[in-house]
Amino acid sequence: MFFHIVLERNTQLHPRHFGRGLRDSLVTKLMKEVEGTCSGRHGFVVAITGIEKVGKGLIRDGTGFVTFPVKYQCVVFRPFKGEILEAFVSMVNKMGFFAEAGPIQIFVSNHLIPDDMEFQSGDIPNYTTSDGSVKIQKDSEVRLKIIGTRVDATEIFCVGTIKDDFMGVINDPSAA
Repeated sequence: MFFHIVLERNTQLHPRHFGRGLRDSLVTKLMKEVEGTCSGRHGFVVAITGIEKVGKGLIRDGTGFVTFPVKYQCVVFRPFKGEILEAFVSMVNKMGFFAEAGPIQIFVSNHLIPDDMEFQSGDIPNYTTSDGSVKIQKDSEVRLKIIGTRVDATEIFCVGTIKDDFMGVINDPSAA
């Protein structure tokens, strides 16, 4: 799920930042460019934890910008098949529901929801057990298992299930 890794990136800096605060400007720009982004290979970059090395800058012809190779440590979030996550339901429809665990969006099909739960349409669409004791609706917190992932260059998509033991609703906002 969470990993602490070392990555490298070339960062361009405008000449107005040259001087005493060069390194601070470089770190600030790197954080703005990298934190919150997704690399299909490594996952979502949560935070930069340290700078290992800043290489020698290379001046770009005609612009005055300088490109610095930066080696940095960061925390990344990457889900794997078979992993158990706790997520908040963001949308419910007759096909299933979408849940969010941090930056990851997970789809749980109605075929991967226990058989004793049925879809209820109305003002607040939800999946409810026949006795009404358990309800999955928007903002419910659920524990689910990832059964598949698809990785693109800039995004990670997941499919989950709540049909296994100890999976399902953890916190129901309508019960409060």
